[in-house]
Amino acid sequence: MVKRIRITAGKVSALADLDASPTAEAIWSALPIQASASRWGDEVYFEIPVRLEEAPGARQVMKVGELGYWPIGSAFCVFFGPTPASEGEEPRAYSNVNPFGLVQGDPGVFSAVRSGARVVVGRAE
Repeated sequence: MVKRIRITAGKVSALADLDASPTAEAIWSALPIQASASRWGDEVYFEIPVRLEEAPGARQVMKVGELGYWPIGSAFCVFFGPTPASEGEEPRAYSNVNPFGLVQGDPGVFSAVRSGARVVVGRAE
């Protein structure tokens, strides 16, 4: 069974599917989560009450729409385009993140999210 979440940030709402990783399981267990959004280029991120180490598959270069957990900042990250660390158009995290899911539909909707927006992440029905 696919674990699906809803990410609502300001007026933006999107579904995402989690993978079968221990990172995804830890985040799923912590839901629902409320936070305040921050922007870094075409990345929305926010601190969550999950503390994990860097996973064996952690990396900096992400795919558009990928979700990542940033161990240094205990943050949930949504990548939807280039960041200040990017070399070209690929999303690139500041440092290694644990990939754990993928936004369904157009991840570009997150471009409307501003720093300080209220974020709610919960299990989708």
